[in-house]
Amino acid sequence: MKFYRLANMMVPLPLASALRSATTRFIDRGWLRRKPIMMTFALIAISVAGIGNGPAVAENPDITSRRASERTDFNNEEITDGFFKIAFHAELQVGAPAERVRKYDEPVRIFVVSKGEPDRRPEIAAIVDDIRARVNHLDVAITNDRAAANFTVTLVAERDLSQTIRSLYGNDRAKRIQKSLNPQCLSGIGKDSRYRIRRAEVILPVDAGEFVFYDCAYEELLQALGAINDDRSVPWTMFNDDVQMGFFDVYDQYLLNILYDPRIRPGMTKEEVNALLPDVLSTTRGWVSNTRLPRHADVEHPHPQRD
Repeated sequence: MKFYRLANMMVPLPLASALRSATTRFIDRGWLRRKPIMMTFALIAISVAGIGNGPAVAENPDITSRRASERTDFNNEEITDGFFKIAFHAELQVGAPAERVRKYDEPVRIFVVSKGEPDRRPEIAAIVDDIRARVNHLDVAITNDRAAANFTVTLVAERDLSQTIRSLYGNDRAKRIQKSLNPQCLSGIGKDSRYRIRRAEVILPVDAGEFVFYDCAYEELLQALGAINDDRSVPWTMFNDDVQMGFFDVYDQYLLNILYDPRIRPGMTKEEVNALLPDVLSTTRGWVSNTRLPRHADVEHPHPQRD
């Protein structure tokens, strides 16, 4: 099944023929998702220590404020409730509901295509490293070998976003997307019959503003790893129409670490996961607690690389 996301509303939409030819063996249908994003154009710097090719700069006040006010302590019921809503539900899924775990069960290799200025490949590399550092058992990395990739990030100028969507969906479908959703960014997953994610795609605008880029990038990449739903009833998650983060918050670290615990397998039902959650959550709490770095120095994005 194919899932396409354009932040926070999902509607069924067939795949473009250009994609179908490459992914027929595991893709059969999809959805789209759109999210309203607060437009902030101040420069944001977020970087994993030692990562990035450019000099570090002070963190944007909006991000600093979010970190300072971020809630970091949650009881088991709050975490469990969010996990079931985010990992199992889906907004307007095509066909019969399939409330099962969707995740990669193999190394995730991300190929980044840069088609816009500024070149944000260094920022994507830093974000991927940040996610890898915070999610146990998730083998994710950037690759320069497109043939070896099972996850593609395409970076485009904001003015080219519509054209890129047309290239994926064709003119008629693209018109419906633009009319209904007016998308800011997009992600999708393709799964096999065992609910294993076998391919993901993310499209991000590079020049819509620094906050928009980071907020989109973190959410889209994490959703393409299997956190597929958005739910306004979960107030602490970035997977909420009304929440913008721009960084990998603690609550969502809990959700992704539960998802990628080896005991949680693709295709599991809620009942199967619920039986394992006490032990999995105990492990997850230990990991998140031990890997939390000082919240004002852990992520610092490099400057965009310019010619």
